[in-house]
Amino acid sequence: MKIYSTQQDIRDSIIGIIDLFPDNTIRIINHPSLKSEVDNLIYTYVFSDNLNTKKKVSWLIRESARELGIVPDSTQKVYESFAKGLEHNKTVPAMNIRGITYEAARAIFRSAIKNNVGLFIFEIARSEMRYTQQTPEEYVTAILAAAIKEGFKGNVFIQGDHFQVSSKKYRAAPETELQELKDLIKKAIEAGFYNIDIDASTLVDLTKPTVEEQQMLNARITAEMTVWIRSLQPAGITISVGGEIGEVGKQNSTPEELRAFMKQYHSFLPSGTFGLSKISVQTGTKHGGVVLPDGSIAHVSLDFETLRNLSEIARQEFGMAGAVQHGASTLPDDAFDKFPLHGTAEVHLATGFQNIIYEHPSFPADLLKQIDDHLLKNHSDERKAQDTEEQFLYKTRKKAFGPFKKQMWNMPTDKLAPITQALEDKVSFLFNKLNVVNTKNLVSQV
Repeated sequence: MKIYSTQQDIRDSIIGIIDLFPDNTIRIINHPSLKSEVDNLIYTYVFSDNLNTKKKVSWLIRESARELGIVPDSTQKVYESFAKGLEHNKTVPAMNIRGITYEAARAIFRSAIKNNVGLFIFEIARSEMRYTQQTPEEYVTAILAAAIKEGFKGNVFIQGDHFQVSSKKYRAAPETELQELKDLIKKAIEAGFYNIDIDASTLVDLTKPTVEEQQMLNARITAEMTVWIRSLQPAGITISVGGEIGEVGKQNSTPEELRAFMKQYHSFLPSGTFGLSKISVQTGTKHGGVVLPDGSIAHVSLDFETLRNLSEIARQEFGMAGAVQHGASTLPDDAFDKFPLHGTAEVHLATGFQNIIYEHPSFPADLLKQIDDHLLKNHSDERKAQDTEEQFLYKTRKKAFGPFKKQMWNMPTDKLAPITQALEDKVSFLFNKLNVVNTKNLVSQV
């Protein structure tokens, strides 16, 4: 793949592929050649230092996607059908791509085409954007480029996962922290994120005497961010907004907490404002799993009955799609078909995909050694006293995706292809287990 230096280079590269018109519209005249050239376009966007060049490439990819019927969209209408009981026993996979985003998204789209899947979400968290060095615009551009490459058509759901309030920063300067979150939301919506999960569960105060008081700040800020999102959403789009009542990795959520949060949330939400479509809860998982001294993942006992109960309350009492499960990608394979059986609306999957990349036999050994050395040198202050080296590297290697982005994107084809095939196979497995196979028509008809 090559990096184009100037906008003229870009215009030259698409001669005979895309016609550009003075009114800023385009016409694709050679789709097969575009599928080939999009490799160079996305590589230029990600690695060019020229902001004007990046903007031109992003515009070209987005307009080409639109011409081809590849449309960023909101899951709101689908989740309304969940809330009404029109769809049963389906759990939407929301997949965080931390590295080799273009190639990983291609693998996901290949699986979606093969399994006729329309119900799936690409997502990235606020924290992941920082350590993987991916802006909202880069993330969306890479995903749309992947859709063009693989010939996917239809709705593409892109989500801001854990748009989280930092409790530490909030305590120090609340208005500054909230403004930073609002600025991120604005950039994300402008980029094409039409699904956003607000996470103010970090501010739940369990020292308060009542559950409503414990959830009050979480509810107030979630309502404030909902209003902000509604003020920015494009015409014709109702952004799907999620809330969270229990911080992942902490104690399990309860019906009392859900009801208390929703009561407070609606008290802060202005009358007539469209509210939440789903609610994230804690039922026993932890982001990345629980790492044992040898670097393997401990067995986790998930409370599926709590998940079922909270999903039913969310649907029946508050008109939401149901509950959302985080931290699930490292669960054993036999756990995944239980999510749709217990009415889970959405499940978030991240670290498992990261593990496929790093732990695949084809991942270059010399690059992995460079990454380990980098982490030991630059992140040793994050190592807990009781952590073995294996535990430390497992927990911090997500932070290598940014510094080693170019090396990973430049992996030789004979190394990269088996890794992306493993990703595709895993996604196909998940699509089947979560019962979203043959949902393409469902998405287009709601």
